[in-house]
Amino acid sequence: MNIVDSIFQRANPNAIAIISEDDSLTFGELTQLVDTLTKQMRDAGAFQSNGVARIGLSCPNGIAHVVLALAILRGGGCLVPVAGELPARERDALIRVTKVNAVLIGEGGMWQHPGGSTVQIQCPRFCATLLFAMDEVANAPTEFDEADFAALNPALIRFSSGTTGKSKGIVLSHETLLERITVANHGLKIGPEDRVVWILPMAHHFAVSIVLYLYHGATTILVSAHLALDVLNAGRKHCGTILYAAPFHHNMLAGDLSGLDWPTLRLAVSTAAPLPSATALAFQSRFGLPLAQGLGIIEVGLSILNTDAAHEKPGSIGRPQPGFTAELRDPDGGEVPDGEPGELFLRGPGMTDAYLIPWRTRQHILEDGWFRTGDLATKDADGHLHLVGRTHSVINVAGMKCFPEEIESVLCAHPEVRAARVFGKAHPFLGSMPVAEIIADNPEKPPSIPALISHCRAALAQYKIPVQFAFVEALPQTPSGKIKR
Repeated sequence: MNIVDSIFQRANPNAIAIISEDDSLTFGELTQLVDTLTKQMRDAGAFQSNGVARIGLSCPNGIAHVVLALAILRGGGCLVPVAGELPARERDALIRVTKVNAVLIGEGGMWQHPGGSTVQIQCPRFCATLLFAMDEVANAPTEFDEADFAALNPALIRFSSGTTGKSKGIVLSHETLLERITVANHGLKIGPEDRVVWILPMAHHFAVSIVLYLYHGATTILVSAHLALDVLNAGRKHCGTILYAAPFHHNMLAGDLSGLDWPTLRLAVSTAAPLPSATALAFQSRFGLPLAQGLGIIEVGLSILNTDAAHEKPGSIGRPQPGFTAELRDPDGGEVPDGEPGELFLRGPGMTDAYLIPWRTRQHILEDGWFRTGDLATKDADGHLHLVGRTHSVINVAGMKCFPEEIESVLCAHPEVRAARVFGKAHPFLGSMPVAEIIADNPEKPPSIPALISHCRAALAQYKIPVQFAFVEALPQTPSGKIKR
């Protein structure tokens, strides 16, 4: 089974698939472009492998990103998104541990590599570059079994925890993607008559979101600028019916003073970070439409969505989607009563197929079929769930996750830093932001804040750089000597 084959088999070739400013593609044109590039990639040897070829994709948001991603999948390759904000250190670690066959670099892709051979591929609308034979990949050991990997029919490897998190590389198969987009659409109810306004980064949100819209025959409207008026004008011009965005974007739109309405908008979904009630209420006041908050987890998919009580309970993430079951448990594993916080466990279709590094398949990830989310939540009498925090140290910055241990490792590599502790500080629109406490090697002459920021910028993605630094004499520790979080 191939998810792209299924998309094109179902599609009306004359319907509009993608709109980007004044450019557009029908499903028929999209199919032709994908097939053209797939053939060129196959002729260049991109899919040659003793299992399933893993192909990185470095490309900004746009029509090219959609076409190139679909071409990788159509040819039987496994898509490995390479986010443009990654510094060289993280990017190189990503392609090394995944052992990519090649990296497909679209126009504007943030990639500069001194070694390797290149092959140009092109279609009438754009060109791209295939980068092969990177020394750091060829010389790196393979930390998973190729036969086990291929047996999954893998479509995607997504990294959510950086390069030093405990689990690296979430593997999703073509079958799992189909399960996810089918279940998610029970709540979204997206169809050929819909036009979805898209502004999230595709490297983080492509496989389940864009694939869902294409599979169900909807039109995706790509908005390159993220200012409120740009989004509003694009939605009005192209008759957008659905807005899929983060609380940050919804807050900007709620603050728009142009007075322009959006009469065709029927559903606004908030994802990627917790939705502040103030943002939800402001958006509803501005556009007369409640924000539907959802819980999307890369290991699970869009399992919970608030479409039935978004007006009355704007702070709720909703109830489990059809096919999903949720439990809130105390530290001993028992279910907590309504209104009491407990750790959220989920069970349902489309669970992750494997973690790549270290290799663990679904049966070893789930606990008797349940996925432990690490989220703390409460449930009201109607069964609606409300997030209240995290059980683990992961910091969620507008849907992009980072681990304190990774940032601490970078800070401690600075010659003037003796020790560091990083934790998340609540942010009203982005969810949380990393902040750092530092013990200077010389307390009387600590490093400057600009120097620490510059040091972090060389090794970390922008969203992982602490927004605050505080110099302390000591860091809180557990009895065993570990940093207390």
